[in-house]
Amino acid sequence: MPETILLLHSSAGRYGADRQLLALAAGLDRDRFTPVAVLPERGELAELLEAAGVETALAPLTVLRRAELGPRAAARLLRPDVGELESLARARGAALVHSNTSVIVSGHRLAAALGVPHVLHVRELYPRIPLAWPLWRRRLLGADRVLCVSHAVAAQFSGSENVAVVHDGLAQVPPRAEPSTERDTFTVAVLGRISDWKGQDVLARALAEPPLAAIGAVGLVAGAPWPGADRPLAELERLRETLGLSDRLRILGFADDLDRLLGAVDAVAVPSTRPDPFPNAALEAAAAGVPVVAAAHGGLPEMLRDGETGLLVEPGDPRALAAALRSLADDPARAEALGAAAANDVRARFSAERMLAAVQAHYAALLD
Repeated sequence: MPETILLLHSSAGRYGADRQLLALAAGLDRDRFTPVAVLPERGELAELLEAAGVETALAPLTVLRRAELGPRAAARLLRPDVGELESLARARGAALVHSNTSVIVSGHRLAAALGVPHVLHVRELYPRIPLAWPLWRRRLLGADRVLCVSHAVAAQFSGSENVAVVHDGLAQVPPRAEPSTERDTFTVAVLGRISDWKGQDVLARALAEPPLAAIGAVGLVAGAPWPGADRPLAELERLRETLGLSDRLRILGFADDLDRLLGAVDAVAVPSTRPDPFPNAALEAAAAGVPVVAAAHGGLPEMLRDGETGLLVEPGDPRALAAALRSLADDPARAEALGAAAANDVRARFSAERMLAAVQAHYAALLD
């Protein structure tokens, strides 16, 4: 009889962690596990899950926001209301609770109420706020298994025996992008949420630097801000005007046709100013054979080898980013070779099958 896995997720869009949930839920061995996905709202993710044959339910989830990582939020975060969740879990006969991101606070208390194991997926790198971080770290480590998407993420929990690294798998593998040597204008994209740390502003400033300005390089920003958090988008639009970039920086919104977008660019930049845990945008671009230029921190050096399968640059440095991108513009053959090497490497090392096998092995160990 398959064991029911209750998968809690904090959003309902189609960004990196959302797609990872879809890959996990849809890919579980149904002879062993029955997935039930729980979302806080109905969105595009719910439709995708249901199309993949995954039961999807809506229930209130307590979610930590970055601004709340402090003492004032302690009461709400330490004792979340899981009454509705518990009823749902008992009705489905949940044998294990899997919180797909560590900002979900409800999972720990729910698993305790049910008397079942709790798997916590950490896709975040947390600021080391005095007092708050040690308390939050201790709470995260209360899970029966803490799965980290990169060694950089796992380093936050150094010395803890219940922590394991499970790199994200390729939730989707876009077709290998065609070489872009026939395009007149060098074009680079930044993919993902528009935020104050994903580096869309670093790309804007890089476009204004002489190496890229001289060739009229174009930047594409494919993504949208979090609902209700429009400030980074407004600031990016003001920066575009201040730098005089005009249509050299194009803000596209969410990229619905990733295959087409990746085929239309010469490179993808991942200029995150804070360490990025393990960005799916970089993984998918590399798998498509598009050369990736990324900030050399967080999980990115685990994904890309500098000069072999991508280029790594100093975080937050527009000049370094501009110089690296210009080197690709000046040498299309090298850019194509980097992209081809990356595609072969990341498809082999970070397949969805490897991720699924690792997660299911942890489920089995906890349920035996």
